[in-house]
Amino acid sequence: MGFWSKLSSGIDHVNQLLGKAASIMILLSCVVSAANALLRYGLDISNNWPLELQWYLFAAAVMLGTSYTLKRNEHVRVDLIYSQLSDRGRLWVDLFGLTFFLMPACMLFTWLSWTTLFYPSWLVMEHSMNSGGLARYPIKLIVPFGFFMLSLQGLSEMIQRIGALRGKMILSVEDLHYDKPMQ
Repeated sequence: MGFWSKLSSGIDHVNQLLGKAASIMILLSCVVSAANALLRYGLDISNNWPLELQWYLFAAAVMLGTSYTLKRNEHVRVDLIYSQLSDRGRLWVDLFGLTFFLMPACMLFTWLSWTTLFYPSWLVMEHSMNSGGLARYPIKLIVPFGFFMLSLQGLSEMIQRIGALRGKMILSVEDLHYDKPMQ
């Protein structure tokens, strides 16, 4: 598991950095929003690019934050039997879900968003139709990149689950922690 463990750690490290970047983007989105409101309503200065920048920052934060959320094991689950299972049973359920649901969906969405969203936009160097608007193709690249990083994190999670099932990897408490819904 040496190579696989190093690969998993590398993916985790990159997604940790992307998670930090996503949190900074949320802060920047709030700052841009507040500055835009101050300029628009306080000083009667209006432009479209700050509003679009705010949307772009938030969209990038969401797309980059998904892989970090999976890494932190803080994603949404449908809890029918999961909370009743042993740790080993949860590893098997996680592995099944990652293999048959997350990975195929992420690969499909990566490919579709590249071929139908980003690439056509990049070919024409698409810009906003709004006066003073920003280029659209750079933010459209975030969508396939986000799904690609989510699929890499899914691979990392699969490596960790297989390693734990084989007794060759110890998962942290964070990796196995599960809060049962309060409802």
